[in-house]
Amino acid sequence: MNFRVCRDTGTRKICKVVRIKKSYLTAKYSVMKKLYAAFLLSMTVIGASAQAPCPVIPAPVKAVLTDGSFILSKYTRIYTESPSLKDAAAYLQQELVQKELMPLALTQEEAAPNTILLTLDKTPAEGDEGYTLHITGKQVRITGNAVGGVVNGISSLLQLIRLQKNSAGNIRIDGWQITDAPRYRWRGFMLDESRHFMGREKVLQLLNWMAFYKLNRFHWHLTDEPAWRLEIKRYPRLTLIGGAGSFTNPLVPAAYYTQQQIAEIVHYAAQRNITVIPEIDMPGHATAANRAYPQYSGGGNAQHPDFTFDPGNEHTYGYLTNILREVNMLFPSGMIHLGGDEVSFGTDQWLKNTGIKKLMEQHGLKDLKAVERYFMERMADSVYGMGAKLLAWDEMAEVSLPKDKTIIFWWRHDKPAQLKMALENGYDVVVCPRLPFYFDFVQDSLHRMGRKWGKGYSPLKDVYAFSLASLVAEKQQGQIQGLQANLWTETVTNFNRMDYLTFPRIAALAEAAWSKEERKNYEDFTGRLKKQLALYRDEDIYFYNPFNPSEIPEPVYFRKDKRNLSAQEN
Repeated sequence: MNFRVCRDTGTRKICKVVRIKKSYLTAKYSVMKKLYAAFLLSMTVIGASAQAPCPVIPAPVKAVLTDGSFILSKYTRIYTESPSLKDAAAYLQQELVQKELMPLALTQEEAAPNTILLTLDKTPAEGDEGYTLHITGKQVRITGNAVGGVVNGISSLLQLIRLQKNSAGNIRIDGWQITDAPRYRWRGFMLDESRHFMGREKVLQLLNWMAFYKLNRFHWHLTDEPAWRLEIKRYPRLTLIGGAGSFTNPLVPAAYYTQQQIAEIVHYAAQRNITVIPEIDMPGHATAANRAYPQYSGGGNAQHPDFTFDPGNEHTYGYLTNILREVNMLFPSGMIHLGGDEVSFGTDQWLKNTGIKKLMEQHGLKDLKAVERYFMERMADSVYGMGAKLLAWDEMAEVSLPKDKTIIFWWRHDKPAQLKMALENGYDVVVCPRLPFYFDFVQDSLHRMGRKWGKGYSPLKDVYAFSLASLVAEKQQGQIQGLQANLWTETVTNFNRMDYLTFPRIAALAEAAWSKEERKNYEDFTGRLKKQLALYRDEDIYFYNPFNPSEIPEPVYFRKDKRNLSAQEN
């Protein structure tokens, strides 16, 4: 093939004819074509990496996928920069050996190859629970603003690990670079064990899943009408007598937690950045305690016998304060929930009580509501005297208590005025309205077993999409501690039922409490949630499948491990 080639010398133009073989041009064109295709492919991969959705729940604030990866194996070591990270490292070790059969050892060498590094580096803007997670071919580095941040980073790492397949004892972890921090400081889950006792192993499993989704407050409802579930050394009949029975069967033998078991569970939770808050309900919901020590009963009615403690008996206050001293010793959270709800359900006999009449005269209490407030203010002083904060349901929003030592829980979704009152009175508030955060409410309109509010219930989407924008003024946002789901157990008689009501709504709760409104995307969330269902199956979780509502999970009692004991039998 001939080409005419010219060049300008400045004084004249010189041209000549050049002959080039066609095969040479074809080869050159082919090379250029391949290079251009490779360039386009690389741009596509880079673009895909930058836009790849991170599978972690709750969704991180910032997550970028690189082309690197880390190989986790039995030879991987864990390095802790500070002695304060010892429990965080133990959490990582326990989860890897239990879930992946990888017993990783600790190392003293920060620069050792194939290492997971746990470090601290305070970044004030991100708060105590912020973290970074950097995964490269040589190491995984988790840096937290405090120990809680490191634990949150570990939880993200564990999700990335568990969502990968274990190949010949090794797990390839994608090279994610994550920077993250929570929206709310309180991301809670409440379990009622008075009505039906679940037991130590089930509680530990729940704590594992809470940590997996970065929930950090376990509100433990241990006393109510059916039974008292917490050992108090000074008053042993509270458990021996008050610990017997359940909501559905008053003849069930006593079931409760010893103080040693409480200490173990509290420590287990602390390793996972979870604070355990006990609830000792008063002055109502006291029936089980009054069975054991009837001299402190304020009575009740036919439907709720011995429902209240006696505010007119001076010895009641000393008795309850002694109980709270032991409770405060057992739970280092520095917080005790005293309930304070639904007292009017059992005050029928108060006006016939001579001690209460005398109390009203002495202190100018005009009605039973004033008696109730007097009782709670006095018991609050006992809690404050122990150096602890008082937590209470939203009925206490109108009581005059120290604002810096009190947290109100807004639970009555049909009474937004109680939320408004609590905020206007200066209280910090945990938000846990029945709809959508009572997990004993059904999650599908076709479900019959469980609660509804008229036609209202608590589907997955409502849990995820819950917003305070229309309820809380901008200037009051700082008073919102966070969100919490409550699982009351009137209808929860066994482990299957507990799982079915909890999963997968616990994942939606976690992201609702972690992510800011502008970052929430339900379609993206459900895409990530689908990948989590396999993890539920791996752990024998009897879950509701929102993507296939007709699916019936395999009951636990058909499985080889035969973990089929009911909550009462366990």
